[in-house]
Amino acid sequence: MKPYKNKINRIRSFALGLIFFGFIIMYGAIFFRENAILVTIFMTLGLISIIASTAVYGWIGLLSTKAVQVVCPNCGKHTKVLGRVDMCMYCKEPLTLDPSLEGQEFDQSLNRKR
Repeated sequence: MKPYKNKINRIRSFALGLIFFGFIIMYGAIFFRENAILVTIFMTLGLISIIASTAVYGWIGLLSTKAVQVVCPNCGKHTKVLGRVDMCMYCKEPLTLDPSLEGQEFDQSLNRKR
């Protein structure tokens, strides 16, 4: 079972992974220097990946401005909560804004509406 992470940090990590993936694809074009079409395809795919990363960063930035900022009861630092349940960005403490969920075992499925 994977450890839970804060939603904002998880999406930011995905966007960073897209950037690295794009660069790796672009560097892959070096192996096909003789074929201009393959180089163009690799460079275009890498550029699309980096543009997608920019879009994801912009989206999570907008989403982050709308997130509720709370003080973590465990570490005392300010963190942002997306959805009904989330984790503290710093100490991985489960947080909820829904009083009916307090005391329950942390699960990502609690964010889904029934």
